[in-house]
Amino acid sequence: MSNKEAYETKLPEITAIADDQVKTPTSIPVDAYVQEAENLYDWCQDDREALTAKGLNWELVEDIPLRAGALSRAESLWFKERFTREEAEKMWKEKSPFAYKLRDDLLKDFRFAYRKIDDLTGKVRAIAEGNTHADMLQDLNDLVAIGEGNPEPLAAINFDMSLLDQADQTADEMAALLAAATGERIDYSESKKIRDKAYTHVKEVVDEVYAFGQYVFRDNDERLKGYRSTYLRRLRLKQTSVPDLAVSEAPVTPPVQFVS
Repeated sequence: MSNKEAYETKLPEITAIADDQVKTPTSIPVDAYVQEAENLYDWCQDDREALTAKGLNWELVEDIPLRAGALSRAESLWFKERFTREEAEKMWKEKSPFAYKLRDDLLKDFRFAYRKIDDLTGKVRAIAEGNTHADMLQDLNDLVAIGEGNPEPLAAINFDMSLLDQADQTADEMAALLAAATGERIDYSESKKIRDKAYTHVKEVVDEVYAFGQYVFRDNDERLKGYRSTYLRRLRLKQTSVPDLAVSEAPVTPPVQFVS
């Protein structure tokens, strides 16, 4: 299920969260939190019996991917509205080289995987046409649809199917950036509220699974490590070990001509 579909599915539950129960992500970036939630979902699968034996509702665990996808989409929608046009243009130039490379790499993989299937070869060839930013974003969406609908030839060349999820998320984020860069800033209070409620919805289950995991595996360091935030642990280590370390310059990215 795409992030957009997850968002639409979860929106009634998200908006129903009371305002006085809403948490705001202040200590960890949303994209890092989404990844940690997805990692937690994978990590706890092997511990299902031990966790449920202590009372964890496994339906909450199974809901993690849907909640995380909805949060990612909510973040993209708020992202679209919270930047000025100039800020959005700057970020587009920083991030778009990755999106273009991802599109180009997928096209190469698809051309080879589907080379003996005429109708799919034609579809891939059609996707490659066009050279605007909007074309690139549509290309990513189209490639995801074709790849998910025709996985067998991709599996035959050992294609990494997680790249389709990456392409779906990249298309969402970059579409929001492009819209912000070519439009006018509008009030974003409502979209921020929904983003915060979506974060709260994910945090509810993540905190619950963390709590059970830390209790069940309190004497098992190997399993316990998966029930703590890696991002926050690294942040604490960085703050305590190198407080005066100078920040290095960001790597130079290739210039991208912005086309509105």
